[in-house]
Amino acid sequence: MLKIKLANFLMLLSSLIGYLEWSNNKRFVFSLEAELFIKSLQGPKDIMNPFIIIPLIGQLLLVFTLFQKSPKRVLTFISVACIGLIMLLLLLIGFLSMKLKIIFFAFPFLICSIWVIKLNRKKN
Repeated sequence: MLKIKLANFLMLLSSLIGYLEWSNNKRFVFSLEAELFIKSLQGPKDIMNPFIIIPLIGQLLLVFTLFQKSPKRVLTFISVACIGLIMLLLLLIGFLSMKLKIIFFAFPFLICSIWVIKLNRKKN
């Protein structure tokens, strides 16, 4: 159980270090999320995009599993799917544009996700 919580925590952290690079802009996911949080206080219309809402829901579910006595497998798998949506998109963008930084910062999440899935399968 402690191992699963650690894996969920590492997956949450690795989802925050995703890297985006477009035009002259270079940002990590955690800085974009902070900016979106500040904008959401002014009005929710700026963050109403599926590619923003779905991964954010996945991160919130992961935080929720960290506070459960025994993390629910279903919530963990939903979190992996929700966050994986944006991280796999970043990986695809990295490969298509041949930006090694984008590829490099997407891999930790993918590795943690595989580890979390294996741990949760062994749980049975």
